[in-house]
Amino acid sequence: MVPRIGFGFDTHRLEEWKEFWLGGILIPHTKGSVGNSDADVLIHAICDALLGAAALGDIGTHFPDTSDEFKGIDSKILLKKTCDLIRESGYSIGNIDSTVVLQTPKISKYVFEMLHILSDVMGISPGSLSIKAKTSETLGFIGREEGVSAYAVVLIL
Repeated sequence: MVPRIGFGFDTHRLEEWKEFWLGGILIPHTKGSVGNSDADVLIHAICDALLGAAALGDIGTHFPDTSDEFKGIDSKILLKKTCDLIRESGYSIGNIDSTVVLQTPKISKYVFEMLHILSDVMGISPGSLSIKAKTSETLGFIGREEGVSAYAVVLIL
C-alpha cells in the first residue's frame, strides 16, 4: 500500500469565561475556545489531516456545525469516529506531527497527558504522535490572545 500524507489546520476564537479544551484535556485559563463542539483546535486539525490523507473530505463534511447532534460534543468522540473511518477505508495511522500556536497559556506541562489521551483514543502508540507549541511572538490575533490555531500533518498507510 502506498503511504498517504494529510494536512490539517484549525483556528478558534478565544473568549473569557469559556472552557479551554486542548488535546483532549481541560486546561485552566481565563479564556476558552468558541465553537459548536468543545472547540478543541488540536483535535480538529488532526481530524482534518486524517480525513484529507484518505481523501474523505473534511471535518465539516462528517460532523457539520449545523447539526444539533454535534453541539457541545467532546472532540475526542469526533477523533474516534474519524479514526474508525480511516480504518474502514483500509488505512492505518503511521504518525502524526502537530503544532499548536497560542500566546498563553504555556502548554508544555500538559503535552505528556495530551499525548497519552489522544494516542489512546486513536489506538496508536504515544511515540507516533508529536505535539509542539509555539507563540506568535505577540503578533496578530493569536498574539493579542483573541484566538488559537493548530496544524497537523499525518502519514497513513
